[in-house]
Amino acid sequence: MIVDVVTIFPKMFKPVIGESIVKRAQKKGLVEINIHNLRDYSADRHKKVDFYSYGGGGMVFRPEPLFGAVEKILGYKVYPKKKKDPKKRIVLFSPKGKHLNQKTVKKFLKYERIILIAPRYEGVDERVRKNLADEEISVGDYIISGAELASMIFIDSLVRIIPGAISSRESVEQESFEGDLLDFPHYTKPRDFRGLKVPKVLFSGNHQKIAQWRRHKAIETTKKIRPDLWKSFCSKK
Repeated sequence: MIVDVVTIFPKMFKPVIGESIVKRAQKKGLVEINIHNLRDYSADRHKKVDFYSYGGGGMVFRPEPLFGAVEKILGYKVYPKKKKDPKKRIVLFSPKGKHLNQKTVKKFLKYERIILIAPRYEGVDERVRKNLADEEISVGDYIISGAELASMIFIDSLVRIIPGAISSRESVEQESFEGDLLDFPHYTKPRDFRGLKVPKVLFSGNHQKIAQWRRHKAIETTKKIRPDLWKSFCSKK
């Protein structure tokens, strides 16, 4: 899998893609991550990629550099004769997009190449949204300075579920949001911390009882904290 990010702040990504699971996945050859500076595709002598929103408003990313960057990555023109490749996906991060969740992330495993567009300011020219992006994604109903952080969240959540990225598949399958349930509580040393004790069942050696306890706690936590997830879980029974 190849993941490309188009951004005006390429240096922001180095600490994220160069550490932990994402770094190991790249070393194993499971994923290739390329960061592209949008300014490299600007025809402006000052390398500007934005302009004021017509009709009044803040700064908006212009279509020319974005189309140019994506088309350079793909190796062919996207518009007016848009070539559809079922193995490639162009993603625009936007407040108008579908909320990112575990189910959405899993969907992207089927693609060979994913191009992430990371806007700033007031977003992108509408022609980019309508005629360049295949879909829009939002990481939540809150405001951040730019979509670089959203891109990093997407990359991390995607890479960790690529087969082989994490040595133990069990640890991935038991994480929160898998199967529409939050994760069960975890405990480690010491057994007694200031009178706060680890549940005895975890030392019982009875794996069936431990599994039952964990599932009970996962259900209990989900019902209390995320009733929406619990409703989804119940609807699939």
